[in-house]
Amino acid sequence: MKSVIATLVGGALLASSLSVAAVEPAKQIELRQAGFSYMAWNMGKLKAQVIDGSVEYNQQQVEAAANTIAAIANSGIGALFGPGTEQNIGDVHTKVDPALFENMQDVAQLAGNMGTAANTLAEKAAAGDQSEIRVAFGEVGKTCKACHDKYRLD
Repeated sequence: MKSVIATLVGGALLASSLSVAAVEPAKQIELRQAGFSYMAWNMGKLKAQVIDGSVEYNQQQVEAAANTIAAIANSGIGALFGPGTEQNIGDVHTKVDPALFENMQDVAQLAGNMGTAANTLAEKAAAGDQSEIRVAFGEVGKTCKACHDKYRLD
């Protein structure tokens, strides 16, 4: 866990030192989609082990997946919603509703909720109580849905 925290802090410092303007809009879209896809993949691993039981429970895998979700949620990924990323750019397509860019205070609140829920999930995964992990998993899912319902196009 300490190495994950060190990586997050180092990543946050690096991210804060780089200007989003240095990353062209099409690349911002690709990067944020990759981050959210990786988060979804890890949510799927948790779902299979803790919710569905379709895969045998493995404490190390569950903890790693939860830590990854928390790392992405707290990575500053919101910086990848820069100017010009509200629209498709060439072959790079986005599902973001342009309304997101007009409601950044609300988006910041939603992102904060996700970070808090993801941190709780990581804590519960470290403790290993599957019933508590299930509850925390559901809370993370609710934060994803809250943003998707408001700011994701079909």
